[in-house]
Amino acid sequence: MLAANWLSKLWPIKTVGPTIPSMYLNKQLSGNKDYGLSIFKSNCKQCMDWLDNKRKGSVIYVSFGSMASLGPEQMEELSHVLDHHAVGCFVTHCGWNSTLEALSLGVPMVAMPQWTDQGTNAKYIEDVWKIGVRAEAGEDGIVKRGVVEKCLREVMEGKKGEEMKSNAKKWKRVMEEAVSEGGSSNKNINEFVDSLIHKEL
Repeated sequence: MLAANWLSKLWPIKTVGPTIPSMYLNKQLSGNKDYGLSIFKSNCKQCMDWLDNKRKGSVIYVSFGSMASLGPEQMEELSHVLDHHAVGCFVTHCGWNSTLEALSLGVPMVAMPQWTDQGTNAKYIEDVWKIGVRAEAGEDGIVKRGVVEKCLREVMEGKKGEEMKSNAKKWKRVMEEAVSEGGSSNKNINEFVDSLIHKEL
């Protein structure tokens, strides 16, 4: 406690975030729809047309970010679950942006971290926020199809799945409140901007 007080006087730190486009949260900023940078050209219309023709909650979204490179054996193991009728979750590599987006939208996750901070994010998803499960790789480093299917069923079915969905909705509300007018993130960013303005004066 003493160290924290000393540190806050020396270097005042405030938390700000989640720093993701407003469209994922409270939609207060109408033009704030993306991060402003993409290394791929997306075809949003085609994706939206396809999604518009699916039943509510009937799609499993799988994304491993723009940097991950899954080997053919892992891709084969994953593709066998995608034929299943299980619905309504995000199979993710647990990159920070993907994790924040899923939290902001209240979507439960199946975590398949690949490298760097993703293992830590997966730990938070499963054990701290309790909004998903981690699909554990075998000794060969491959997450087998049976493990992926078990994780999808755990997120989508039964009491534990309902708890994850409920927790995901709770965290969505927490994030919306933080960035809304008067929320903790909103206050902190305003204080930061004020401090910069006063320094210039």
